[in-house]
Amino acid sequence: MAAAGEPKLIVVADPEALAQAAAERVMALISANPGRIAICLTGGSSPKKLYQLLGSDAWRGKIPWDRVHWFIGDERFVSESDPLNNMAVARATFLDRNAPAGHIHPIPTTAENPDESAEAYARKLKAFYGSDQLDPARPLFDLVLMGAGPDGHTASLFPGYPAVEETARWVVGVPKANVAPFVPRVSLTLPALASCREMLFEIAGHDKQPILTRLLNGETLPAVRARSNGETVWMVDQAALPEGIRGGR
Repeated sequence: MAAAGEPKLIVVADPEALAQAAAERVMALISANPGRIAICLTGGSSPKKLYQLLGSDAWRGKIPWDRVHWFIGDERFVSESDPLNNMAVARATFLDRNAPAGHIHPIPTTAENPDESAEAYARKLKAFYGSDQLDPARPLFDLVLMGAGPDGHTASLFPGYPAVEETARWVVGVPKANVAPFVPRVSLTLPALASCREMLFEIAGHDKQPILTRLLNGETLPAVRARSNGETVWMVDQAALPEGIRGGR
């Protein structure tokens, strides 16, 4: 599946403005689809303010919870009660209080190993999609949320790892992480993540400036290679922007 187009760069003032702008894009995609909606969440620190916003009194009433299904792009191979569990954070922040239980689709981590976990999640995604072959004309997800790690990884697709080159499988086990926490992972692959109407990266904070510089320079890191078959958006706050492009472009 060929990913389309260069990423669109949107610059906002700070993490609060980023969460607000991201929430507005979430709602726009929901409004554009009158049927069943699929949103693929991300872990890490970048989406927490967005999740808090979506669960707030001001926003949760706008979401048609009975039509939205929530998935996750990658998971640490730890128990659901472990603080490192990505979906557990999303559930505690906004999902469990609002979404029907059957609409929350965590990556299972009770399997024998990450590969078995990956196979189980792939079966779930294919059953939801209704096919074991992705059709570029029919996206799996309405929205895929993404982040960029300090080494340029996204989801749990690390630079130089075989999982980045996977073209057939939808989900893979990653036996060892390239960055902390050094626990095994389970991750959707680039073709599965690309099957979306919009892929939205949230990149905020001065500590993201070095990696954003590399990404904007087009270094072939996983976060650069991750592209939607629809629209890819990099939403960045001022602190993360390299000095040369302060104020956006």
